[in-house]
Amino acid sequence: MGRKEKDKQEIEDVRLKILEAAKNLFLKEGYEATSIRKIAAEIKLSPTTIYLYYKDKNDIAYTLHKEGFKILGQQFAVLQHVESGFERLKAMGKIYISFAIQNTDFYQLMFIMKEPMEFIADKDFCEWEEGEFAFGALQKTVSDCKAEGYFKGMNDNNVALNVWALVHGLCSLKLQGHLDHVASAHLHVPEDRNILDEAFETLVLMLEKMK
Repeated sequence: MGRKEKDKQEIEDVRLKILEAAKNLFLKEGYEATSIRKIAAEIKLSPTTIYLYYKDKNDIAYTLHKEGFKILGQQFAVLQHVESGFERLKAMGKIYISFAIQNTDFYQLMFIMKEPMEFIADKDFCEWEEGEFAFGALQKTVSDCKAEGYFKGMNDNNVALNVWALVHGLCSLKLQGHLDHVASAHLHVPEDRNILDEAFETLVLMLEKMK
Protein backbone atom coordinates (compact mmCIF):
# COMPACT_ATOMS: atom_id res chain seq x y z
CA MET A 1 0.00 0.00 0.00
CA GLY A 2 1.45 3.37 -1.04
CA ARG A 3 1.63 6.38 1.26
CA LYS A 4 -1.34 8.08 -0.40
CA GLU A 5 -3.52 4.97 -0.10
CA LYS A 6 -2.45 4.52 3.52
CA ASP A 7 -3.39 8.11 4.33
CA LYS A 8 -6.82 7.62 2.73
CA GLN A 9 -7.36 4.46 4.74
CA GLU A 10 -6.37 6.18 7.99
CA ILE A 11 -8.80 9.03 7.25
CA GLU A 12 -11.59 6.54 6.55
CA ASP A 13 -10.80 4.61 9.74
CA VAL A 14 -11.07 7.77 11.84
CA ARG A 15 -14.31 8.73 10.10
CA LEU A 16 -15.84 5.35 10.89
CA LYS A 17 -14.66 5.53 14.53
CA ILE A 18 -16.33 8.93 14.90
CA LEU A 19 -19.60 7.64 13.47
CA GLU A 20 -19.61 4.50 15.61
CA ALA A 21 -18.86 6.44 18.81
CA ALA A 22 -21.51 9.04 18.02
CA LYS A 23 -24.10 6.39 17.21
CA ASN A 24 -23.50 4.62 20.52
CA LEU A 25 -23.65 7.86 22.51
CA PHE A 26 -26.78 9.14 20.76
CA LEU A 27 -28.62 5.97 21.69
CA LYS A 28 -27.12 5.54 25.16
CA GLU A 29 -27.19 9.11 26.49
CA GLY A 30 -29.59 10.82 24.11
CA TYR A 31 -28.98 13.28 21.32
CA GLU A 32 -29.11 16.44 23.44
CA ALA A 33 -26.73 15.05 26.06
CA THR A 34 -24.16 14.05 23.47
CA SER A 35 -21.57 16.65 22.58
CA ILE A 36 -18.64 16.74 20.17
CA ARG A 37 -16.39 16.72 23.22
CA LYS A 38 -17.97 13.49 24.49
CA ILE A 39 -17.66 11.87 21.09
CA ALA A 40 -14.00 12.87 20.92
CA ALA A 41 -13.29 11.56 24.42
CA GLU A 42 -14.93 8.22 23.57
CA ILE A 43 -12.31 7.52 20.90
CA LYS A 44 -9.47 9.50 22.47
CA LEU A 45 -9.36 12.28 19.91
CA SER A 46 -9.43 16.04 20.32
CA PRO A 47 -12.69 17.87 19.53
CA THR A 48 -10.71 19.80 16.91
CA THR A 49 -10.05 16.56 15.06
CA ILE A 50 -13.77 15.78 14.95
CA TYR A 51 -14.42 19.16 13.35
CA LEU A 52 -12.00 18.30 10.56
CA TYR A 53 -14.46 15.59 9.52
CA TYR A 54 -17.88 16.96 10.48
CA LYS A 55 -19.27 20.46 10.89
CA ASP A 56 -21.23 19.63 14.06
CA LYS A 57 -23.14 16.78 15.70
CA ASN A 58 -26.14 17.44 13.44
CA ASP A 59 -23.89 16.68 10.49
CA ILE A 60 -22.81 13.43 12.19
CA ALA A 61 -26.41 12.38 12.86
CA TYR A 62 -27.35 13.18 9.26
CA THR A 63 -24.43 11.08 7.99
CA LEU A 64 -25.46 8.14 10.19
CA HIS A 65 -29.02 8.55 8.94
CA LYS A 66 -27.82 8.29 5.33
CA GLU A 67 -25.57 5.31 6.13
CA GLY A 68 -28.53 3.40 7.56
CA PHE A 69 -30.68 4.09 4.52
CA LYS A 70 -27.82 3.06 2.26
CA ILE A 71 -27.69 -0.35 3.94
CA LEU A 72 -31.46 -0.78 3.76
CA GLY A 73 -31.54 0.37 0.14
CA GLN A 74 -28.87 -2.14 -0.83
CA GLN A 75 -30.94 -4.92 0.68
CA PHE A 76 -34.03 -3.75 -1.20
CA ALA A 77 -32.03 -3.57 -4.43
CA VAL A 78 -31.50 -7.34 -4.53
CA LEU A 79 -35.28 -7.73 -4.93
CA GLN A 80 -35.44 -5.84 -8.22
CA HIS A 81 -35.31 -9.14 -10.11
CA VAL A 82 -38.50 -10.39 -8.38
CA GLU A 83 -41.10 -10.10 -11.14
CA SER A 84 -44.27 -10.32 -9.06
CA GLY A 85 -45.03 -7.01 -7.38
CA PHE A 86 -46.89 -8.64 -4.50
CA GLU A 87 -44.14 -11.19 -3.85
CA ARG A 88 -41.63 -8.34 -3.88
CA LEU A 89 -43.80 -6.39 -1.43
CA LYS A 90 -43.83 -9.34 0.99
CA ALA A 91 -40.06 -9.75 0.64
CA MET A 92 -39.51 -6.04 1.29
CA GLY A 93 -41.53 -6.32 4.49
CA LYS A 94 -39.44 -9.25 5.66
CA ILE A 95 -36.21 -7.41 4.85
CA TYR A 96 -37.44 -4.31 6.69
CA ILE A 97 -38.27 -6.35 9.78
CA SER A 98 -34.94 -8.20 9.66
CA PHE A 99 -33.11 -4.88 9.28
CA ALA A 100 -34.92 -3.41 12.29
CA ILE A 101 -34.10 -6.39 14.50
CA GLN A 102 -30.50 -6.83 13.38
CA ASN A 103 -29.63 -3.12 13.17
CA THR A 104 -31.56 -1.61 16.06
CA ASP A 105 -29.03 1.22 16.44
CA PHE A 106 -29.39 2.37 12.85
CA TYR A 107 -33.16 1.77 12.93
CA GLN A 108 -33.66 4.10 15.87
CA LEU A 109 -31.56 6.79 14.22
CA MET A 110 -33.47 6.43 10.95
CA PHE A 111 -37.05 6.06 12.12
CA ILE A 112 -37.38 7.01 15.79
CA MET A 113 -34.97 9.88 16.52
CA LYS A 114 -36.38 13.15 15.21
CA GLU A 115 -33.10 15.11 15.00
CA PRO A 116 -31.80 13.76 11.66
CA MET A 117 -35.09 14.59 9.95
CA GLU A 118 -35.11 18.05 11.53
CA PHE A 119 -31.64 18.60 10.10
CA ILE A 120 -32.83 17.57 6.63
CA ALA A 121 -35.91 19.79 6.90
CA ASP A 122 -33.81 22.81 7.92
CA LYS A 123 -31.29 22.36 5.11
CA ASP A 124 -32.90 22.63 1.69
CA PHE A 125 -29.62 21.71 0.05
CA CYS A 126 -29.29 18.38 1.88
CA GLU A 127 -29.10 15.37 -0.36
CA TRP A 128 -31.09 12.37 0.80
CA GLU A 129 -30.79 10.03 -2.16
CA GLU A 130 -30.56 6.93 0.05
CA GLY A 131 -33.86 7.57 1.83
CA GLU A 132 -35.60 8.53 -1.40
CA PHE A 133 -34.35 5.36 -3.09
CA ALA A 134 -35.66 3.16 -0.27
CA PHE A 135 -39.13 4.70 -0.31
CA GLY A 136 -39.09 4.91 -4.09
CA ALA A 137 -38.56 1.15 -4.23
CA LEU A 138 -41.70 0.71 -2.12
CA GLN A 139 -43.69 3.09 -4.32
CA LYS A 140 -42.62 1.21 -7.46
CA THR A 141 -43.57 -2.10 -5.87
CA VAL A 142 -47.01 -0.83 -4.89
CA SER A 143 -47.49 0.42 -8.44
CA ASP A 144 -46.58 -3.05 -9.75
CA CYS A 145 -49.05 -4.59 -7.32
CA LYS A 146 -51.80 -2.35 -8.71
CA ALA A 147 -50.92 -3.56 -12.23
CA GLU A 148 -51.54 -7.08 -10.91
CA GLY A 149 -55.00 -6.14 -9.65
CA TYR A 150 -54.27 -5.19 -6.03
CA PHE A 151 -55.37 -1.97 -4.28
CA LYS A 152 -58.00 -1.04 -6.87
CA GLY A 153 -59.24 2.53 -6.57
CA MET A 154 -56.54 3.40 -4.03
CA ASN A 155 -53.87 6.07 -4.33
CA ASP A 156 -50.44 4.49 -4.82
CA ASN A 157 -48.65 6.90 -2.49
CA ASN A 158 -51.23 6.46 0.27
CA VAL A 159 -50.97 2.68 0.02
CA ALA A 160 -47.15 2.88 0.22
CA LEU A 161 -47.35 5.16 3.27
CA ASN A 162 -49.82 2.89 5.02
CA VAL A 163 -47.87 -0.31 4.32
CA TRP A 164 -44.68 1.32 5.61
CA ALA A 165 -46.43 2.76 8.67
CA LEU A 166 -47.97 -0.61 9.59
CA VAL A 167 -44.71 -2.56 9.30
CA HIS A 168 -42.79 0.22 11.07
CA GLY A 169 -45.36 0.18 13.86
CA LEU A 170 -44.86 -3.54 14.40
CA CYS A 171 -41.08 -3.14 14.45
CA SER A 172 -41.16 -0.19 16.84
CA LEU A 173 -43.51 -1.98 19.24
CA LYS A 174 -41.23 -5.02 19.12
CA LEU A 175 -38.06 -3.03 19.81
CA GLN A 176 -39.67 -1.16 22.71
CA GLY A 177 -40.97 -4.39 24.25
CA HIS A 178 -44.64 -3.48 23.92
CA LEU A 179 -45.51 -6.09 21.30
CA ASP A 180 -44.26 -9.05 23.33
CA HIS A 181 -45.74 -7.69 26.56
CA VAL A 182 -49.23 -7.31 25.12
CA ALA A 183 -49.01 -10.68 23.36
CA SER A 184 -47.94 -12.45 26.55
CA ALA A 185 -49.87 -10.58 29.25
CA HIS A 186 -53.13 -9.85 27.45
CA LEU A 187 -53.35 -12.28 24.54
CA HIS A 188 -51.74 -15.18 26.43
CA VAL A 189 -49.38 -15.97 23.55
CA PRO A 190 -46.59 -18.38 24.60
CA GLU A 191 -43.21 -16.65 24.88
CA ASP A 192 -41.54 -19.04 22.43
CA ARG A 193 -43.76 -17.84 19.55
CA ASN A 194 -42.48 -15.13 17.20
CA ILE A 195 -45.35 -12.69 17.50
CA LEU A 196 -43.68 -10.18 15.17
CA ASP A 197 -43.52 -12.65 12.28
CA GLU A 198 -47.07 -13.82 12.99
CA ALA A 199 -48.36 -10.26 13.00
CA PHE A 200 -46.62 -9.58 9.70
CA GLU A 201 -48.10 -12.71 8.14
CA THR A 202 -51.56 -11.51 9.23
CA LEU A 203 -50.86 -8.17 7.56
CA VAL A 204 -49.90 -10.00 4.37
CA LEU A 205 -53.17 -11.93 4.45
CA MET A 206 -55.08 -8.66 4.83
CA LEU A 207 -53.24 -7.14 1.86
CA GLU A 208 -53.89 -10.24 -0.24
CA LYS A 209 -57.62 -9.69 0.18
CA MET A 210 -57.27 -6.26 -1.45
CA LYS A 211 -57.44 -7.77 -4.92
